[in-house]
Amino acid sequence: MREIKLGNKEVRIRATPLALLFYKQEFKSDLIGAIVAFQKVEDDISKIDLLSVLQMTWAMAKADNFGTKQSFPPFETWLSGFENVDFTDQNFLVAVVEEATDGFFHGARGKLPKPAK
Repeated sequence: MREIKLGNKEVRIRATPLALLFYKQEFKSDLIGAIVAFQKVEDDISKIDLLSVLQMTWAMAKADNFGTKQSFPPFETWLSGFENVDFTDQNFLVAVVEEATDGFFHGARGKLPKPAK
C-alpha cells in the first residue's frame, strides 16, 4: 500500500488480487497486460497510455478501499472528482507502476514478463 498525490488529492492504492478483479470487471481487459504494456514504452513517456494509468490507479484504490464501510464510485464518477492531473509528475507515474510491480511481480521486481511478439 502507498499513498500517491493525484491532482489535488491524496489517494491510497494497493496492488492486490482484488485490483485485478476490479480492473477486469470495470474495463473488460487485464491489468497485468496493461502493466506489461508499460515495459514496451519505458523509454518514451509520450507512448504511455495515460488513461490506462488512471484505470490502474482506480482499480488499486478500490482494492485498498475494500472492506471499509464506504462505497467506492465507478471509474467515471471517481475521475470526475479530480480537477486536474499532472502527468509530468514523475512521482505519480513511478509510484503507480512501482505499486503494481511490487504487488504483482514482487518476486521479480524490475523484471516484468516480456510481451508476446
